[in-house]
Amino acid sequence: MNIRNVAIIAHVDHGKTTLVDQLLRQSGAFRAHQHVAERALDRGDLERERGITILAKCTSVAWPSGDGITRINIVDTPGHADFGGEVERILNMVDGAIVLVDAAEGVLPQTKFVVGKALARGLRPIVVVNKVDRGDARPDEVHIEVFDLFAALGADDAQLDFPMLYASGRQGWADETLDGPRKDLSALFDLVLRHVPPPTVHPEAPFAMVASILEADPFLGRVLTGRIEQGHARLNMPLKVLRADGSVLETGRLTKLMSFRGLDRVPVAEAEAGDIIAIAGMEEATVPDTIGAPELTGPLPAIPVDPPTLAMTFRINDGPLGGREGRKVTSRQIRDRLYREAEGNVAIKVSDSNEFEAFEVAGRGELQLGVLIEQMRREGFELTIGRPRVLTRENPETGAREEPLEEVLIDVDDPYTGVVVDKMARRKGDMTDMRPSGAGKQRITFLIPSRGLIGYYGEFLTDTRGTGVMNRLFAGYTPWKGVIEGRRNGTLISTEPGEAVHYALFYIQERGTLFVSPGEKVYEGMILGENSRGSDLEVNPIKEKKLTNVRAAGKDDAMLLIPPRKMSLEQAIAYIEDDELVEVTPGAIRLRKRFLDPHARKRAERRAETAAA
Repeated sequence: MNIRNVAIIAHVDHGKTTLVDQLLRQSGAFRAHQHVAERALDRGDLERERGITILAKCTSVAWPSGDGITRINIVDTPGHADFGGEVERILNMVDGAIVLVDAAEGVLPQTKFVVGKALARGLRPIVVVNKVDRGDARPDEVHIEVFDLFAALGADDAQLDFPMLYASGRQGWADETLDGPRKDLSALFDLVLRHVPPPTVHPEAPFAMVASILEADPFLGRVLTGRIEQGHARLNMPLKVLRADGSVLETGRLTKLMSFRGLDRVPVAEAEAGDIIAIAGMEEATVPDTIGAPELTGPLPAIPVDPPTLAMTFRINDGPLGGREGRKVTSRQIRDRLYREAEGNVAIKVSDSNEFEAFEVAGRGELQLGVLIEQMRREGFELTIGRPRVLTRENPETGAREEPLEEVLIDVDDPYTGVVVDKMARRKGDMTDMRPSGAGKQRITFLIPSRGLIGYYGEFLTDTRGTGVMNRLFAGYTPWKGVIEGRRNGTLISTEPGEAVHYALFYIQERGTLFVSPGEKVYEGMILGENSRGSDLEVNPIKEKKLTNVRAAGKDDAMLLIPPRKMSLEQAIAYIEDDELVEVTPGAIRLRKRFLDPHARKRAERRAETAAA
């Protein structure tokens, strides 16, 4: 059977997974009357709720061609920058790429990042301008943007002569022209068969593949997905695993061999060179090791796993309310869960912390680590999370300290341009481009240290009245930029345990912005809100009104509370300072001071001042 391997790459929320749904449906991968959920490849609850793809997934469709049936292996890739390393490795498994671009939003940072990698590998992408049925679509301008992007990324003449289709993934059609019949996706299927070459492989050589995706399956163990570069894979054949330096990591047998058919991984007895397969049976093999026959002499070339750029401390929940909502609260349970995650997620590194009953978890960004915390929370864990911090490195040539750098692209209404530029400059951001994007908006590009963005997103939404859009992308490393200002406001800290009282909160709200509502459980050292001044303020949230014999009717009704500011998990993690923690339980997200006792806090402040001096 003929094989084509193709990846669908795009910025987050440009419609990749929805388009794959339609490709599966129109190719007959679903049985008649089979009920399939929307965005079928986004199987996790968090993926469905957030509308983003977190893990890369493979699927396969069959489509008739001139010489029989061709099987098209499709890889749906993550679109968020935190998962960019996975996208890069997936490009090694494919011979073509469908670049999906939103007809209204146009080219965004993740599009630029992945397209650059695809062009560097010599792939000749197919461009699909999606969502042309949007009211604010501008397909012709986006076509020009894509051409300019390809040219800026150094595309050769063959790559610049890319084929292009207009499409609506939700409506399930693609055509070569905007005024086409808009009937189905046959134009896209036919273009893939014509434009994407079959895999270039060596069927007579010893079996070898590079592990590109790793999963931890409770029944199969470690499941590794990759493309067979040479030879044939057969069930129960002996295997060895080679590291990048050529050393043998382990030997074993191929106990489970699976190929992709529609949405399913189907067990097969044999697979040929060029096919994308998943195998089980190895205990230590990981990404990007080479798995091959015993007679294999050396490893295949592979892209290394990107180093983590951000770390957080995961601790037990030692607060007064700890253990009341979750089932998994001990450090042993947290440790087992984190190390199990690291086994199946090569982008996350876990190590024991110097703190008591705490662990260091490093990853590629706040979203990636936030997804892990949310998953643990839903599984019944209770834990406290420290402030994110960037991981620096030493320049191998100069020995200078370097920190992660990000490219940030911001779309903002004209009236808010000044405040955004000012805030980014204060956080050591350098503006590299600024141009009108139509409809009274500006598109501004910055290069800024990753730590300059920690805690900024909520401030950005406030400054732009919720209308600004920010996209960020890891851009390498830069020399250490020095001190960056953090949060300017202090916090309102509870002095008493109990339940927050309406009367007390009414007077506390005069001091700043509340995070809690009447009736919520509070405790000493818990953060109740943000102070309007730069220092912390201790307040009593459970103070009741003293009753007298004479009371004015309806007087208490006039004590109106401003609705509290409720933070999401990512907002809470980005908000805290070094002396604060986020308490995460299945039922609540609370902010607290690291030291709950006020005397312990003062001692810690004095120690910090002495160390700084």
